[in-house]
Amino acid sequence: MNSYKEKLSNYIKKNNSNLCIGIDIDKQFLPKNSSLKNLIEYSFSVVDQTREFCVAYKPNLAFFEEWGSEGFIWLEKLLEHIGDQHIIICDAKRGDIGNTAKHYANAYFETFGFDAITLNPFLGSDSLLPFLQFPNKGIYVLCQTSNKSAPQLQQNTSSKVIEICEELDNNNIGLVVGATNSEGMKSIRTKTKLPFLIPGIGAQGGNLQEIISINKEFKFETIINVSRAIIFSESISSTAEQYNNMINEFYEN
Repeated sequence: MNSYKEKLSNYIKKNNSNLCIGIDIDKQFLPKNSSLKNLIEYSFSVVDQTREFCVAYKPNLAFFEEWGSEGFIWLEKLLEHIGDQHIIICDAKRGDIGNTAKHYANAYFETFGFDAITLNPFLGSDSLLPFLQFPNKGIYVLCQTSNKSAPQLQQNTSSKVIEICEELDNNNIGLVVGATNSEGMKSIRTKTKLPFLIPGIGAQGGNLQEIISINKEFKFETIINVSRAIIFSESISSTAEQYNNMINEFYEN
């Protein structure tokens, strides 16, 4: 059985891509009075238009949970539609402990079948351990996020998060490191070789060329997420292709 890190590397090579498409189907960006059926069809269309340009999809659970039980049915249908040719990351940011965390792990790794999940480490290593019982699944631990208030709590915690993750890693742990703080990313990259999931490109304004230069030696461990800038663009397919081409070009030069 391959580890998550091996699976990730293989998919990046096979798809010739480091691009992750964030599936954040926000109804405010769609025509007024769009129904759930319209949103479901839109999410399927996003996948169909981007398959050949990305290595991963990252459904954000908030946009599905908003619709209650119908939202979870939508999520199941979407995962089936994506299939098994891409890494699928559950953007859940879960962060509980003990039996609760175990049931979260069972839900998203076994029932839904995600390849990886984002986790909040605020409660310590106890919140990560239940997810690490699945050696071929990955976890991405929040280390440096892209939101404006992030420094309020994160300014002095990244080193401790890295330390915990390094101790627990069995080729199945990565870090969420936002693109909007490139100096912070540089500092984190000097301390660890763990894979990065990088949000903050596109609508949030992160510098793509700069973050790739920081991760130049880690092409096969790095996923770069773009959500709104692709999925709500005038030409979803063309925009995804442009981002993928830029990423490949920056890695090659």
